Amino acid sequence: MTSRSTRSPRRRTVVALAIVLGVMVTFVFRLVDIQVVNAQTNIDDSLRYGLGVTQTLTGTRGTIVDTNGTTLASSTLNYDCQMTPVNVGTTKQGDGKGGTIDIPWSQMSDRIGSIVGMTGEQVRGLITAALAQNAHSQYALLKNGLSTEQYRKLMELGTDYIACSPRPSRAYPNGAVAGNLLGFMGSDGKPLAGLELTSNQCLAPSNGKLSFEVGKDGVIIPGTETEKAAVDGGTLKLTIDSDLNWYMSQLIAQGVQKMGAKSGTITVVEAKTGKVRAMAEYPTVDPNNINGSSPDAWYSKIFNDQFEPGSTFKGLLASMLIDKAGQTPESTAIVSDPEHFANGARVVDSFHHPTYDYTLAGVLIDSSNAGASVFSERISLAERYAMLKKFGIGTGSDIDYPGQTKGIIHPWQTWDSQMRYDTSYGQGLTTTVPELVEAYDAIANDGVRMPLSLVESCTTESGKVEKPAQPAPVRVISKKSAVQVQQILENVAMQAVYKDLVKIPGYRIATKTGTGQISNGKGYIQGRYFTTMIGFAPADDPQYIVAVTLNQPTAVTSSSANAPTFKAAMEQVLKTYRVMPSTSKPTILAKFG
Repeated sequence: MTSRSTRSPRRRTVVALAIVLGVMVTFVFRLVDIQVVNAQTNIDDSLRYGLGVTQTLTGTRGTIVDTNGTTLASSTLNYDCQMTPVNVGTTKQGDGKGGTIDIPWSQMSDRIGSIVGMTGEQVRGLITAALAQNAHSQYALLKNGLSTEQYRKLMELGTDYIACSPRPSRAYPNGAVAGNLLGFMGSDGKPLAGLELTSNQCLAPSNGKLSFEVGKDGVIIPGTETEKAAVDGGTLKLTIDSDLNWYMSQLIAQGVQKMGAKSGTITVVEAKTGKVRAMAEYPTVDPNNINGSSPDAWYSKIFNDQFEPGSTFKGLLASMLIDKAGQTPESTAIVSDPEHFANGARVVDSFHHPTYDYTLAGVLIDSSNAGASVFSERISLAERYAMLKKFGIGTGSDIDYPGQTKGIIHPWQTWDSQMRYDTSYGQGLTTTVPELVEAYDAIANDGVRMPLSLVESCTTESGKVEKPAQPAPVRVISKKSAVQVQQILENVAMQAVYKDLVKIPGYRIATKTGTGQISNGKGYIQGRYFTTMIGFAPADDPQYIVAVTLNQPTAVTSSSANAPTFKAAMEQVLKTYRVMPSTSKPTILAKFG
């Protein structure tokens, strides 16, 4: 039997052990809570209250490529790094055993030098020189243009006297080729124009961050590092062919200079898909050095300028007349020069002629304004206006481009006695290159207008391919009507005064020209014109549409000024895409009844 004297010490021992065990359990529970359950919360709190460091991990802007994958724009991320001389000294680093070791400046400078491509002596010299000028110096440039890998290695050294700033660098390998389309970036890395701006959602990267806790001695506390990786921008694939665009760029530069024009453009579109294969302009801009060009050339005239289309609209008038008014290419009308109308309007042709019994085809072949005016009375103003809208005139293109303008067509109810006729041959209204090309696409594509497209896809960093939404094609006229208009435009190429300038041996082509007057806000400028030539080939199976514009040519002021450039452009397109020569014979249409 245990005596009272022996039971009392044993009881005290048990109680003491229970208390110690309870304390240990409490400590273990608290340790698990801090290190495991609420570890991230505690890290976040330490960062918030200045016990940690957060560094931004910058992503790289995406690449722009052409339809063949050729790079048109790419980015690299560089870092500019500097040191704080007054803070340079011994650096404490973890020894991997829970303790720290001191790294003297003499050793650390060697490590820094090996990372940035300098000797330790050179690094030490930077600090010595800075402190010699100012004993309290806060700045000494280490090196500019370091890579992301070099930046990460510098940060892993754990010093408190090295700081780096990211500097994105954008490069355009092809220089001015498609420069007006691509746009450019500001010095702050923000997109300012072109596809760089409109497709920024695809191209822009998402920054990440690297966070960690440090002790009072500045040493990184093991296990506290957390990283959210940066996400690079996607790859923007365009529909254009950069090689073809380069050729068109050279061609339009020559055309503008030879004809003494202020500017010019060439647009190439795949008729059956609406995909833009080339858009070239002169003057243009090199996105690598925008200050090397006039600010007027920084943006796209193809999308941002509007003009009176002139006689190119006679192709649209013929389409309406055939599809809605029961006319045919052989329909006739008596046309005088000048032509006087009952409402007092008067229309003259650019060439004087006696009274003709013109066919509809003949009106387009000779590009008779008076003839177009007479034929236009066979379709109502409301119908004409509705059809122009259906062709896409005044609606802009479906390509997302900053600052894109739209053609202007006043409501038909406001057309006065003269404008009702002027609009039949492309005066008294305006359009844009994309609108005009889409309208002619409806003719070339058997009556169906395909929305133009310039962006093929965006491929994210994860590999997901995203294609932009495209509006549905629009049936504008019937296939039967379109084929008849194709025949008329082919006869224009075969019988117009400029026929020898656009003839391409072995191929059947269709064309129409337009000479638009230029307004100064008060009236038309005498002797100054905006000239256009648009057409497609092969005429018997249209594959490609080419449009050439010249702003105020002086060597030749009519739209014939565009013919040599148009021919060379179309020849190159047929060669590039290996379009087979025509094997069938064209239908010859009569000019007169």
